[in-house]
Amino acid sequence: MTFNNSQKNKPLPSVYIRIANSDDAKLIAELSHRTFYDSFARFNTKENMDKFMNLQFPKEALMDEVENRDNIFLIAYLENEPVGYVRLCESNTPPELGNIDAIEIVRIYSEQKTIGKGVGRALMLKCFEIAKERNKELIWLGVWEHNDHAISFYKKFGFEQFGNHIFMLGDDAQTDLLLKKNL
Repeated sequence: MTFNNSQKNKPLPSVYIRIANSDDAKLIAELSHRTFYDSFARFNTKENMDKFMNLQFPKEALMDEVENRDNIFLIAYLENEPVGYVRLCESNTPPELGNIDAIEIVRIYSEQKTIGKGVGRALMLKCFEIAKERNKELIWLGVWEHNDHAISFYKKFGFEQFGNHIFMLGDDAQTDLLLKKNL
């Protein structure tokens, strides 16, 4: 793709991030479903996607997550449209990390149409800000081993692999890389 000078210098639209509350549960559930499906359906069978979405990722459970005090949800807006979200969690630190005070990025997704428009970057920077405000020493996440785009994105922010684990998508056992970043 080529760009003329006016396209090269065109600023990215501004991204607004806010912490979600219980009133946002339905919106977050809808964003979760849509962004996860859009990100992974082309790599998995319809049966495995349907099983995961219906049994392990139902909207009611996603809405309940917003109410859980261990979770922090962020919503990203691009030109006043909700286009991405993050779920941070302060529990379940993997044993490989020891007793370090850490926070997990459980999910970070944006709408496919917004990739490259700064949504992911804005969400990640807000995650770092929240982790530092909560005096965390480390931030960590899991990412599918074949999601090269996401792995590259995380490495740009200084994440390094420290392990892996199995993630069940329907009946398909997939390997997630565990990545961490010292704060």
